Amino acid sequence: MLSRLQELKKEEESLLKIKAALHDQLNRLKVEELALRSMISLREENDSMYCTSETPDPVEVSFQADNESAINRTELQLSTKRYEQCSEEEEEEEEELET
Repeated sequence: MLSRLQELKKEEESLLKIKAALHDQLNRLKVEELALRSMISLREENDSMYCTSETPDPVEVSFQADNESAINRTELQLSTKRYEQCSEEEEEEEEELET
């Protein structure tokens, strides 16, 4: 009986440690989510400031956080082409204004 009680106490301690670790991980993920949302919001603001005349096509995005294979198939758009085009357009406009 005493040994069973000791086993249960050890198990309880282990579960409490796991609970604390999961709670810490959840907090880190929440902070990361807020940082990502902030970055997205800043990017959208910057895009709208740089290219006010260009209206991008609406993009349908679906997130499947629980489906790892769907996440791994997601193609990242890491090109700076759009930014470069906006910069070139702004430079051309500035040159036209100067002449």
